[in-house]
Amino acid sequence: MPGMTSHLFQPGQTVVRREIMRGEPWIAIPQVCVQDDGDLLVTYTPGGTPMVYPQAGAFPVGEHPWKLAGSTYWRGHGRLELHWTGVEHSLFLFWDGPERAFQGWYFNLEDAPRRTAIGFDTLDHELDVWWAADAETYEFKDVVEFEETGPARYPGRMDQIRAEGRRIAGLLDAGEHWWDKAWADWTPDLSWQPRDVPAGWESVAFEAR
Repeated sequence: MPGMTSHLFQPGQTVVRREIMRGEPWIAIPQVCVQDDGDLLVTYTPGGTPMVYPQAGAFPVGEHPWKLAGSTYWRGHGRLELHWTGVEHSLFLFWDGPERAFQGWYFNLEDAPRRTAIGFDTLDHELDVWWAADAETYEFKDVVEFEETGPARYPGRMDQIRAEGRRIAGLLDAGEHWWDKAWADWTPDLSWQPRDVPAGWESVAFEAR
């Protein structure tokens, strides 16, 4: 992907995940770089990380649902994200409880990452595939919500997004694993604290989809 390797991040560096909705910044989450080789970018969102929303915009499909729900920071143990060059989904990992038990694999359908000077841009596609750690197989999530909101959020892209969901399911059905399962045992650096988004994050240039 053009520009994908133009900004490589170092472990521990702040990486701002922005969602761009219909040509406008929609949300920003400052994450921590775990590793980055130009093809696989792994980021971590510590518990307590702020969720930052733009102060102004046309918001043709409304403001971000997390803002409307009053979410201002990430709760819990934190979230690990695996992003691949040119791939229209990422893989989220979650842990829970005092023993930090691994919860499962969350295939988050979203725009392939487009790198910026401060991090990367994407857009959550709402449709997801969830494989709980204690389950025999996966399940699709937010199917109804995707069908209801998708035509306005992703005009002309619904079939493409559905196809990516089917592709993920087909790979899983075939027993394919395109990620390292050892990430389930990963633990964050204890020195990694929640980060702040840089001033002017809304005005950093982006490539619209």
